[in-house]
Formats: sequence, structure tokens, C-alpha cells
Amino acid sequence: MPTAKERRALTNSAKATPIIDLQTVSMSFAKRTGEPLAVVSDIDMTLRRGEILGLLGRSGSGKSTLLRVAAGLMAPTSGRVLYLGAPLRGPAAGIAVVFQTFALFPWLTVMENVMTSLDALGMPEDRARERALSTIEAVGLRGFEAAYPRELSGGMRQRVGFARALVIDPVALLMDEPFSALDILTAESLRTDFIDLWLGQQCPIQSVLLVTHNIEEAVLLCNRIFIISGKPGRLGAEIPVMLDHPRNRFDPRFQEIVDNIYAILTARTAESLAEMRRSGKSVTQLPNVSAYGIARVVEKLAAPPFDGVATLSKIAHPLIPHVDNVLIVAEVLETLEFGELAEGELRLTAGGQVFARSGADDRKRLFKEHLTNFVPFAEHIVQVLNEREDHQAPRNRFKLELEDHLTADDAEITLRTLINWGRYAGLFAYDDRHRMFTLE
Repeated sequence: MPTAKERRALTNSAKATPIIDLQTVSMSFAKRTGEPLAVVSDIDMTLRRGEILGLLGRSGSGKSTLLRVAAGLMAPTSGRVLYLGAPLRGPAAGIAVVFQTFALFPWLTVMENVMTSLDALGMPEDRARERALSTIEAVGLRGFEAAYPRELSGGMRQRVGFARALVIDPVALLMDEPFSALDILTAESLRTDFIDLWLGQQCPIQSVLLVTHNIEEAVLLCNRIFIISGKPGRLGAEIPVMLDHPRNRFDPRFQEIVDNIYAILTARTAESLAEMRRSGKSVTQLPNVSAYGIARVVEKLAAPPFDGVATLSKIAHPLIPHVDNVLIVAEVLETLEFGELAEGELRLTAGGQVFARSGADDRKRLFKEHLTNFVPFAEHIVQVLNEREDHQAPRNRFKLELEDHLTADDAEITLRTLINWGRYAGLFAYDDRHRMFTLE
């Protein structure tokens, strides 16, 4: 039998063991040609007891892929994942995941949805119902046990998602942009309720991994923040957040951390874009940002009080309804050379200033010029259409080309964005019914 000293040593060792430990993890997916497409490379990351760890990065940097690897939902191409010191091979008891899209069963009630998480545990029904009811009450849904998802608001449906994850008493909770599909007020309310549960130790979880592209959200919730950058995604920086909860957005120390993260992300974005242009790559991953959304942001940025230049953290709320989209839109402005990013600041270029002052027709002509000059795949679509006698080409032809360079999901989002921008600029037409591109 171990002595008291030995028992204390074993306890301290267990506390020192990370909940989840990613060691030189890399992940690749197969292109349609069979060649590997690297998504993340050589990631070392630990999730410690008693912390909320944030993963920040631009769209397509591999954040969600890393979360799925950490959850055991995907096996890494190389490297290894340890859970409580042992190799993780597939989904494990004690790891729960909350997704952005709620993922509820529409034919089940709130109670039944939450109880599905307990089915695999073989728990007697009366005990399972008692635990589910307690968890439903903890997330603020008491009285809605018999409601169906269609009867609930987005925020209430996400609360069901939290309840379904928490009901199994997980050791680690992994969340993939859990608040991004909600309106601002609902997201803020749910963040506050979650941090209250965490601080009040009303839930059994010992650590949280949060994937987000909302910088303020990361600083509000997390103890440490990892910035993932590049393609494939690599660990770019680790930022400690040494602020007590609850945190105040107007605290100068809070704002200093936010500004620092914007500066890091914008510097790496500018480096990536410059490298892409030097390499002559024909494919740029594009986020889901509409041409009219771009026009609104340029217009407001050109007007007082900004007069063409502003710090990203200052323009998020007045310019863009969803604060977490500001960096994405700023990246798009730089891609199209309507804006320049540097040290957390966005400045309109001469082209951006002209665009802001122009009428509708001139804006479209200028947008068309920038689209063909700075987004090579848009020009490629036009070249293909010009070379064909009927000036038509099926959608899938370009989707498959994009999948040689991007994951299937990223290729789909990029193509939708190109269709939106091309239509706005009058560069080409697209018939969604027949899924066919044609020249105007």
C-alpha cells in the first residue's frame, strides 16, 4: 500500500498530466487526384486542467480539424494525441463536443435529445431522466422538456446542445464556434451563462477547448489563446489572458490584449497574401462575404469618423453587425486591394477610396477590374468560358479544380463567393437551376 507521501505524489502527477495532449500532430486530406492536401502541420498543444483554451485563426486555418482530432473524431495523419496520458484512439468517454449547427434530432423532444447522450452509458431510464432534468435546469431550459427543436429559438436550441454535452459529466468540453450562429444578444447571454456555470463549478468539466474566430469572445472566456496561421495551419503564437472573471470589455487591459491579437493576425494575413502573390498561386480561398457587404463596409470606412483608416477593434461594432466578421471582411478588402492591413489597422487604398465615392455602375466596373486582377480563379473562369464555343461551363468543372487546392467544404464556399462576386461585377452569369456558368 502506498504511503501518504506516495499518494500525494500520485495525485500531484495526475493533476500535472494534461487532459488532452497533441504532439507534433499533422492532418492531411486526399485530393481527388489522390495527392495529400495538408491542413495542419506539426501542432503541439496541451489542454490543461482548470483552463479554457482558445483556438483562433482565419477561415480555413485548420481550427475545426484540430478540434476533431483532439476529440478523437479524426485520427491524425502523423503525430499522436494523448487523453489523460494514454493514446486516444477514437471517441472517448469523458470528451464531449458542442458544434455550431446544434445537431439536434428534430423528431425528439428536448428531454429525449438530452437523454440520447446517456443511451450509450446503459444508465437505467429513471436515473437517466433524473440526470437529464437536472442538466436541462442547469442550462436554463426548465419547463421546455417536452418541446421540439422547431419550437425553440436558436439560443434555446444551442442550450439543448450544451445540455446534451454536459449530461454525460465530461472531463473535457470541446466547442466548435458554438455561439457564431446566434444573434449578438443571444450569443452574449449564452456566453455569460456558460462562464457562470464554469466559475460556479455547476458542471463537472475540468477543461474546455474553444474554437472561434471572434477575438473578443476568446479574450472574454479563455485563459490561454493559441493563434493558428498559415496554410497548412501551424501554431503561430500563444497568448496568456491574465484577467479575472468576469471580464470587462472596457478594461484597458482587455482592450490591449484584443489589439495585440488583431495585430498578430493581420501581420500573418498580410504575409500569407504576399507569399501567395509571389508564388503565383491561381487559387485563393475565399470566405462567405457578399459583394454588397463589401460595398457597405468600404462606404462606412470612407466616411467620418474613420475617413479611410481605423483600428479593427474599434470598427467591429459600428461597421459590421456581427463583431466576429470584421477580420474576415478586412482580409477580403486586402485580397481585392481595396484595403491594406497592418498592425491591427485597416486602411482604404486609393482604389477603395474611389470605390466608396463612385455610383452603382462605376462601383461594379471597378469591382470587376479588381476581381479579375487580384483573384486569379475569377479570371480563369472567364478564360474557360471564352474558349468554349457556347461560352458555357458546368459548375462542377470549377468545383473539381478548386478541390485540387482546397478541402471540399472550402472549395464549395469559395465557389459560392466567386459566383456572388462575378454576378455583382457582371463578369459572368450563373444559372443555379442548371448549375451552369455563362458569359454575360
